[in-house]
Amino acid sequence: MRAHPSARFVRCTLVAFATALLVAGSAANAFAQRRLTLDDALKQAVEKSAAVDVARAGESRADADIQRADSQRLPQINFAGSYDRTLASEFSGAFESIGTPCAPLAADPSRPLADRVTEIERAATCGAFGAGGGLDFSNLPFGQRNVYRVTLNFAQAVYAGGRIKAQRTQAELGRQVATLATDAATAQVQLDVTRAFFDAALADRLVVIAEAGAQQTEAAYQQARLNVEAGRQPEFEMLRAQVTRDNQRPVVIRRRADRDIAYLRLRQLLELPASDVFVVDTDLESERLASPEPFAAALAAEAAAIDRNGTRQAEALVQVREAGVTVAQAERKPSLNILSSFGRVGYPSDGFLPGVGDFRTNWTVGATLTIPVFTGFRLKADELAARADVAEAKARLEQSREVAELESAAAKQDLTAAESVWEATAATIQQAERAYQIAELRYREGISTQLELQDSRLALQLAQANRAVAARDVQIARARLALLPNLPLGAR
Repeated sequence: MRAHPSARFVRCTLVAFATALLVAGSAANAFAQRRLTLDDALKQAVEKSAAVDVARAGESRADADIQRADSQRLPQINFAGSYDRTLASEFSGAFESIGTPCAPLAADPSRPLADRVTEIERAATCGAFGAGGGLDFSNLPFGQRNVYRVTLNFAQAVYAGGRIKAQRTQAELGRQVATLATDAATAQVQLDVTRAFFDAALADRLVVIAEAGAQQTEAAYQQARLNVEAGRQPEFEMLRAQVTRDNQRPVVIRRRADRDIAYLRLRQLLELPASDVFVVDTDLESERLASPEPFAAALAAEAAAIDRNGTRQAEALVQVREAGVTVAQAERKPSLNILSSFGRVGYPSDGFLPGVGDFRTNWTVGATLTIPVFTGFRLKADELAARADVAEAKARLEQSREVAELESAAAKQDLTAAESVWEATAATIQQAERAYQIAELRYREGISTQLELQDSRLALQLAQANRAVAARDVQIARARLALLPNLPLGAR
């Protein structure tokens, strides 16, 4: 039984109204989501990147190397304190008095000279010098049970044959290399985020294209069903439209899954929580595809010769190796240092802890001159190794220059090719849209087959997808060309 025309009209109206509600709901949901710009994504990624943090740690380590090299030019002052407890000593009892002690020396200046000399000879004969009879050796350091030492050492390098200056040069160049490494890590993170950002934008666009295709197949199915109910087409046409519609659903599901994966990748690079809902703020359908804002200035510069980060690192490494040769040569030269040591040594005269009067002073000042005479050819081997490092560094510098030249030319060619493809898709998509409109009109009027409509729809979807992919490729090629000076060699 055929449905009444008014009933068919009501059903079509309800379907259109429901579709409009779904579209409006999706638009409202998208409006509520946070829109993430490429500039915000780049800033957030650099702030949270572990690779950039590692590179910055290298900068701090290079600063420490500079400070370590400078410290060799400054005085070196060290403090040392020690305590010794003697349990047994070879000097124990060596200075004890032997025999009966005699009266101590009693010198009377008022007595005649002969009497005073006689008294001195008597005291010397029986060992009566010192209190208590005999000599007093209790304050000598030999065999003391408790000894306290406090020492302050001073050293100043006067001449090191140029070694300290060369090490300072090495440290400064190492700081330059560390800075270049940070720039390279930052550029690589920016390129990765840019690629993930436009991959997400492409995934969004492909979902829209797939959903539009699903709506078109649904409309074609409804039209075929109405034609069958009206008796203008056989049931076979409706079944074919139904199969085409059902085949489009897996495409939509696949595109949505790809979009989720693309957003997950971007979320991981930005270290965003799962609760943070966002959509990328970019337009891959624009007739005039403007350069990404963060890279617009770099692209406008259009440097004729790109000075690559890797080349600058290789040049700095050559200079580091040359300074290493200077360090090796400095080992052959004399070195002069001024030394001084000031110490206080305490021998407790009574008890465990020394008193103020129990400390004695040791103070020395001197200089040391070191001249290598024969080291078993070690210094010669060190210099040969340093010169080999220089030769290797120069060879790597030449390689890096060749790679940089090739990659710079390739990046420019990639951008030119991507822009050409994108421009070519503009006319194609216009023709595909016009062809589909005509095919749809012909099908509604019953003067064409469903196969012709399906072919036009597929051609339109392919043209739209190619257009989106080309726009994504253009933006990534532009970002890579802008970041190329700081990207590590071989980065893609």
